[in-house]
Amino acid sequence: MGSKNKLKRFRENETFSNVIQPSREEVLSDFVFKGKWNNHFGNDNPIIVELGCGKGEYTLALGKKNPNTNYIGIDIKGARFWKGAKEALEENVPNVAFLRSQIELVDNLFEENELSEIWITFPDPQIKYQRTKHRMTNMSFLDKYKKVLKPDGIMHLKTDSEFMHGYTLGVIQALGCTILESNHDVYKHGNAPKDVLETQTFYEKQYLEENKPITYIKFQF
Repeated sequence: MGSKNKLKRFRENETFSNVIQPSREEVLSDFVFKGKWNNHFGNDNPIIVELGCGKGEYTLALGKKNPNTNYIGIDIKGARFWKGAKEALEENVPNVAFLRSQIELVDNLFEENELSEIWITFPDPQIKYQRTKHRMTNMSFLDKYKKVLKPDGIMHLKTDSEFMHGYTLGVIQALGCTILESNHDVYKHGNAPKDVLETQTFYEKQYLEENKPITYIKFQF
């Protein structure tokens, strides 16, 4: 994407009512929506978050299917989720929002027990050992997710990386999490939930063209 296109999207994001773009300082110093997301959505419906939402396909698709649940897609790259935010406004999907922020600040963005579910879709597996601290399902990140999820909250991981799938299984088993589902090839085995099968991200479609199996884990803390 050219720099002019990015700048155009950044400017448009600033005009979108469904896009929140706080500075890091604002997030770290008593973020205005932490524990008060009902002020943005105008209701007390359950909140589900997609971390690293990319173009926002999952956030938007789930929001369309479940109008009585609020969805927030989070990504640091606003030029990516511009597409999902724009479509949500054009198609009048008021229960969908996008938040430009760093994922490691998730416990500053939400209050304890505020979220019903968290989706992680196709994260960078950060395979090199020295990148372990950046893996989105390492123990440090999982501690943050556990904090903001309700006691019965659900985690979802959908990935093309067998490494990420196996690594995550090992970590959550070590933590004593309850594994509700683990599938090594959701399209081959065909028993995955509809939300997993019916929505495909931009990158997922590319992986499928390369005949990469798509894996899925659903678990609770």
